Amino acid sequence: MREILLINVAGEDKPGITSAVSRVLDEHGADILDIGQAVIHDNLNLGILVMIPDGQQPALVQKEILFSLHAMDMRVRFQSISESSYEHWVDQQGKPRHIVTLLARRVAAHHIARVTAVTVEQGLNIDKITRLSGRVPLERIEANTKACVEFSLRGVPVDLTALRASLLELSAELDIDIAYQEDNIYRRNRRLVVFDMDSTLIEAEVIDELAREAGVGEEVAAITEAAMRGELDFKASFSERMLLLRGLDASVLAMVAARLKLTEGAETLVSTLRQLGYRTAILSGGFDYFAQHIQKQLGIDYIYANHLEVVDGKMTGRVCGEVVDGQRKAQLLREIAASENISLEQVIAVGDGANDLPMLSIAGLGIAFRAKPLVKATAKQSISKLGLDGILYLMGLSDRDTLLWQREPYRLGD
Repeated sequence: MREILLINVAGEDKPGITSAVSRVLDEHGADILDIGQAVIHDNLNLGILVMIPDGQQPALVQKEILFSLHAMDMRVRFQSISESSYEHWVDQQGKPRHIVTLLARRVAAHHIARVTAVTVEQGLNIDKITRLSGRVPLERIEANTKACVEFSLRGVPVDLTALRASLLELSAELDIDIAYQEDNIYRRNRRLVVFDMDSTLIEAEVIDELAREAGVGEEVAAITEAAMRGELDFKASFSERMLLLRGLDASVLAMVAARLKLTEGAETLVSTLRQLGYRTAILSGGFDYFAQHIQKQLGIDYIYANHLEVVDGKMTGRVCGEVVDGQRKAQLLREIAASENISLEQVIAVGDGANDLPMLSIAGLGIAFRAKPLVKATAKQSISKLGLDGILYLMGLSDRDTLLWQREPYRLGD
């Protein structure tokens, strides 16, 4: 009579373990029903679910596996699985799958405990846990250290809205980032990433920087802050701020551009996206002079921003053409996606202000980056604790993947 057998092998990782077990199974004509392996700190855990056919002796199979692994000093455990239990397991494969990503400067045990408690409350089963970040030395946890753990979950949440709300509340309470996504084909097939510029790709609001040069810094910064929180209409507040810049000498543009700083992780993120073949865009309510400056630094494909009107070397307090506000950003995102033959589900949008919400809401993955509370609460995902390269974790990429791409860039024909 055929028998279903679960084989668990554990011990110090070394070459030849899987080969030794599979060789015995092959000699007895076994079918592999499932297999998985994990190695943590050079300790291996290997699981193999097999079907031993009629005419074979399961006890002999177990004996030969024990003998083959004895010299390797490995521990082996066998468990007989009933066919009804196996069929129940097979029936579970159609259930929805989800990804919860925990991001922080360092991951503590209570972070894992609290996040997994929420998933248990929602009736979700953890299938796999993966560390996406690199190894952290004990004595060198720096300000820019990154830590990320990804949970692959299966099942139907009791209440999806409550799940999202619980994770958002937990994120604020524990001072970490927790992202939830459906695990679907689009998550592994994004093709376009669009960015806001000010306070997203760069660590400044350019209009505030210009206002400082005009001697109206505090006044303009207060209006900018209110607009980004969603308390003011963007177009009206933009016009108000622009008028305060009237008469400013255009020579300050180059000076301001020279002192702009890229946000932590921006170079790593964009260079990795380029190597992976992604298209990138800046959709900014700021100014194209500065967007072009950032485009050259990072190699961005598209830029759309406001064009400052300058007459006789002085700013007029107006911009040329249509103001790039929230609705215009969403429209531009749609147009770029259509021109590249990319579905909206394959788009990632990143921004920090209320005027970014329209584009964040229509993108397959909308990320509020170091955003205002309203934006963080409304967007599908948010990152506040890490740099922009933390977005790679939400895409399922590990630090190891990133390093490999940096060492071995993609070439056409590979």
